[in-house]
Amino acid sequence: MQHWYSLFPKNPWLSIYAWAVFCLLPFFFIFRSSSPIEIAIGITLLLLFFLSYRFSYRSKTGLVYMWVSFEMVINIAMTLLFGYVYLSIFIAFFIGNIRHPVGFFIIYGLHIALTIGAIVTGFFIEIELFLPQFHFILISVIGTVLLPFNLYNRNKREKLEGQLENARERIAELIILEERERIARDLHDILGQKLSLIGLKSDLAGRLVSKNTEAAEKELQDIRQTASAALKEVRDLVDDIRMTKLTDELIRVRQVLKAAEMTFTVKGDPQFTNIPPLVENVMSMCLKEAVTNVVKHSYASACYITFEQLPEEFSIRIQDDGIGIPSKGWNLPGNGLKGIRERLEFVNGQLEINSDKGTELLIRVPVILKQSKGGD
Repeated sequence: MQHWYSLFPKNPWLSIYAWAVFCLLPFFFIFRSSSPIEIAIGITLLLLFFLSYRFSYRSKTGLVYMWVSFEMVINIAMTLLFGYVYLSIFIAFFIGNIRHPVGFFIIYGLHIALTIGAIVTGFFIEIELFLPQFHFILISVIGTVLLPFNLYNRNKREKLEGQLENARERIAELIILEERERIARDLHDILGQKLSLIGLKSDLAGRLVSKNTEAAEKELQDIRQTASAALKEVRDLVDDIRMTKLTDELIRVRQVLKAAEMTFTVKGDPQFTNIPPLVENVMSMCLKEAVTNVVKHSYASACYITFEQLPEEFSIRIQDDGIGIPSKGWNLPGNGLKGIRERLEFVNGQLEINSDKGTELLIRVPVILKQSKGGD
């Protein structure tokens, strides 16, 4: 439901109190006139303007251009009769919210031309009415010129950001679908052939039991070896699904930072030697969370990632040139740092934070976990 106060333009340039002043100020200009007829005309024009403004605000069709044109006519009349030019700010705001490019530029140019024309004409007709407020009129003209472009570009940017977010969600869905299809293909390749082979050998062993016991035992041994091989391949597939490698995560990180229009620099080799899969998986998840924080919260233009393997530890350093982390925001649940710490504690790792110039996260995991060895 649309409330009355939604008619006030929601813009960071002016608060609702400033817009309220713009609504009340014309009455001062109107009542400054001594003629009751002029006062009646001024109040009528003002009421018609706000009625038209409400209709234009609620219009979803081409009628919006008719209402805006009607508001321009009233603005010219208020300018010439009472020297009140500030209704042009209301019209400028509304024009900035027109999404159609052709309609925006036509109405925008027409509004500027009519507003400036009415002001210039007013100076020639009654200069005493306009000269004392020349500075405020100049500010209003500047606002009339700049405000629509500011709003138009902001709305266009928000629309593009929405489309980009939808594209990202669609890409994520496609990646998941592609991964499911890959898993289905791998399972079919791994299990389909071997289960068919097990079925054939089982039938053969059943026929050989009464005729050739040694041949039947050999077929049963082949069935057991085939089943063990299939089980091992399924386990390897599951391990590959569960564990994320740093090199793979780095590819996704590069895509995310490119979509965020941030420069990306990598130093060191992400292929650590003899790193346990569990440790690599944890560090990959921490890297993903850290870069997500950079994109969402840092307002940075560049991100630097350094991989370093020392004799006693694996480390990843993530730096940005953003606004840093405010002291009161270090332990907020939404910044992801708590999740990174919890993951690192699982592998005896540590997270170090430096927020002097930008933000620097240092992920360190000691080389104490050994990769398990053995067979099935």
